[in-house]
Amino acid sequence: MFLSSRLGSCRLANLPDFMPSAAKLRRIIASLSFALAATGSCITSRAAAADVTPPTLVREVAPEWPGGTSAERDVLVPVVLTVRADGTVSNVAVSESRGADFDAAAVNAALDWRFEPARRDGVAVAARIRAVVRFAAPAAAEPPPAALPAPTPAPPPPESAPKPRTTTPAAPPAPPPGGAPPQTTEPEAEVIVEGRAATPPRGASDYAVNVGELARVPRKNASELLKLAPGVYLTNEGGEGHAERIYLRGFDAREGQDIEASVDHIPVNESGNLHGNGFADLHFIIPELVLSLRVLEGPFDPRQGNYAVAGSADYETGLTQRGVTAKYTFGSYGTQRALVLWGPPGESTHTYGGAEIFHTDGYGQNRDATRGRAMAQYEGRLGAHTLFWLSGAAYSDSYHSAGLLREDEVTSGRKGFYDTEDAHQGGDGTRFQLAADIETKAGDFVLYQQLFAIRRAMRLRENFTGFLLDGQEAIQEPHLQRGDLIDMHVDESTFGGRGWARTQGTALGQTQELELGYFARGDSVDATQQRIAAATDVPYHTDTALHSNLADIGLYGDVALRPLDWVTLRGGARIDLFSYDVLDACAVQDVSAPNPSNPPGDVSCLDQQRGGAHREPNQRSSTASTKLMPRAALLLGPFSHVSFSLAWGQGVRSIDPSYVTQDVKTPFASVVSEEAGVLYAHSFSDLSVVARSVFFRTHVDRDLVFSETEGRSVLGGGTTRTGWTGALRLTNALLDENANVTLVRSTYDDTHLLVPYVPDLVVRSDTALGTDLPLTLLGRTPRGSLGLGVGYIGRRALPYGERSDTIVTLDGSAALRCGPFELELEVTNLLDTRYKLAQYDFPSNFPASPGAPPTLVPARSFAAGAPRMVFLTLGATIGGS
Repeated sequence: MFLSSRLGSCRLANLPDFMPSAAKLRRIIASLSFALAATGSCITSRAAAADVTPPTLVREVAPEWPGGTSAERDVLVPVVLTVRADGTVSNVAVSESRGADFDAAAVNAALDWRFEPARRDGVAVAARIRAVVRFAAPAAAEPPPAALPAPTPAPPPPESAPKPRTTTPAAPPAPPPGGAPPQTTEPEAEVIVEGRAATPPRGASDYAVNVGELARVPRKNASELLKLAPGVYLTNEGGEGHAERIYLRGFDAREGQDIEASVDHIPVNESGNLHGNGFADLHFIIPELVLSLRVLEGPFDPRQGNYAVAGSADYETGLTQRGVTAKYTFGSYGTQRALVLWGPPGESTHTYGGAEIFHTDGYGQNRDATRGRAMAQYEGRLGAHTLFWLSGAAYSDSYHSAGLLREDEVTSGRKGFYDTEDAHQGGDGTRFQLAADIETKAGDFVLYQQLFAIRRAMRLRENFTGFLLDGQEAIQEPHLQRGDLIDMHVDESTFGGRGWARTQGTALGQTQELELGYFARGDSVDATQQRIAAATDVPYHTDTALHSNLADIGLYGDVALRPLDWVTLRGGARIDLFSYDVLDACAVQDVSAPNPSNPPGDVSCLDQQRGGAHREPNQRSSTASTKLMPRAALLLGPFSHVSFSLAWGQGVRSIDPSYVTQDVKTPFASVVSEEAGVLYAHSFSDLSVVARSVFFRTHVDRDLVFSETEGRSVLGGGTTRTGWTGALRLTNALLDENANVTLVRSTYDDTHLLVPYVPDLVVRSDTALGTDLPLTLLGRTPRGSLGLGVGYIGRRALPYGERSDTIVTLDGSAALRCGPFELELEVTNLLDTRYKLAQYDFPSNFPASPGAPPTLVPARSFAAGAPRMVFLTLGATIGGS
């Protein structure tokens, strides 16, 4: 949603100059002329006046007077700033040129300014504003240094909007150099709030993470941005093109089955995916096009739907760099990447396009991968109060996978650390999606509607157990073990939409809010799984063949009640209807008394039942069920920049279609979660600090348990998780630091044993440093940046009372940007540590000869983490700031 408010008589005002005492520095003194008067009459929309507060300046940086230029009077450079939701400036566009030197210096200075962000309905949002950078003439007589005003009070937690700072009127500007006409009046200010309306926060575990400079920390894909939220650990035994296995708050969420994932509100989870109901492959997202993500840990928001068991994650896409950017990356193991990004100057950061082609030979054996992806979005306006978005994405990949490797094979010297047990493993995938959104303000109501269409296909080949599961059955032809390689294929089409209506009013002297909304999606899914013979590479058995038509229709209501200005009760309920229509084309795979004259032999899908009576091999089942999920959050404060929160909620995970039985109530996985947290948020003159501490508990009545024989997770018993999370974000002009730690204990309700594969300690730090360098290169001042990511994963529980190794990883980068050119060096696994990314304990059999007798003794298997890899990126931008 946006608000365009020409502030009429609210002219630009001049903040007092920040003037160092040294005479040499006085020559480069400048001040920001800025219009942000705090009167409701300056806002054209009556409702908007109550809903939106513009950004206010916290810290300014004086621009340098360009060398080789002179003027008798001050020079003003009008600019348009994009202020992020965290108060940093992401983009500066010069609206009226005062010459290339002055324009460049103004842009460099304005990028280092810091603001209290614009707020809409009390929530920090990105905004575009008009401002003027003033250069003080070197020869001008100047008054004694003036002290910088005291910084604006820290931005309180989102429930309370700050007041904009009042400023003094500016003196008339001086004529710029080069004979340009003097600017005798200051331009009217315009505040445009960008992007979709923000979702009100639900407490201390609601993380709105602006990526910003932390994009400098090396990351292979957009999935790894999730590690900016506390308690997230990622593994991947499936290969470069396989979705990451996500651990969050003590949950083994596999490839997203316990996390509701979305991109600009478009769902990513795949209902009916045979590899995992709720499978979420985030690889179609180009990381450079991610502005921020909202990670809500726990089911505390009525907007959260299916799969929000451990929580939810929504990516906001956009591009701050305007113009056309081209990048080429090359490095270790034959890795090459070509990337093109474009964002029209003057348009919103949410209008962009991007495309990428990638290839790598991969480290070790059987890890090559090739992919292509493209994303685009257009943000437009219809009238004064309506904003719309059109977006699309395309993705295709093909890869091989090393899979898991037995430890005893490595210790004996029969296999290398980065080898594979089965070179037939790998996969392919495609995703194509289109979406249209519209948001409008009508009186006291804000209305939103989104429609989306998704086409997705994937093939996956995995072998966890080698030659173990193909035992000789009495009705089969005599055979040896043919191999346990799984060949799975899923073909899915998804259509749906979501929408809401939000309004507010005044009662008890406070603003009260109400939102009603819906979500609807339909999925048509074809899924098959077969076993492949190692000797012939052809299928010898069909495990599953399903065609499913699925529907999920949900309604929700959410209210915000404020009896006092420091008390907010947010709560509501959501009810979802899940319906299933499933055709099992291979419903009969075994018969206790087959027809002796017509034995089934090696046929997978049988057409007879007990006694040999004929039947068709297929079976259709349908059912439907509803689930009511109440949720509530109590927010108290802020008290001296400190807020407290309590949250409680219920969530749901729908079941795999293979579990559906005719007219039997769907066995949902029901979730109950509660937490208590404290949040500190304060902006000092040159530093923004956000710190959190959260204690949580979550119970699931039917959890997912990994099955090596099925090659996926299956329904298990109840589990409980208790733990604590601490998080810290520090931001200033030089530093951006994001650090977090999570301690959790996950146990089964019946045996009280630890849930396997879940880490009990996750520590993560992401650090970015950036500053202008004290030198001149190509006639410009270059900017240097450093990025460092540090991760520590504690010992994970394994079956049979075993424990995994700990993991420590360090990844770093260094970048140099000079004008339109950029050079970046990335090094992953800086210490070149040999570590086991994932470890498992289960029986497997990978003999040198398939005819060797199998063993059922559990053995340790692992997926090798990547060795040190070095990548160099060359980039250039044309036509943008």
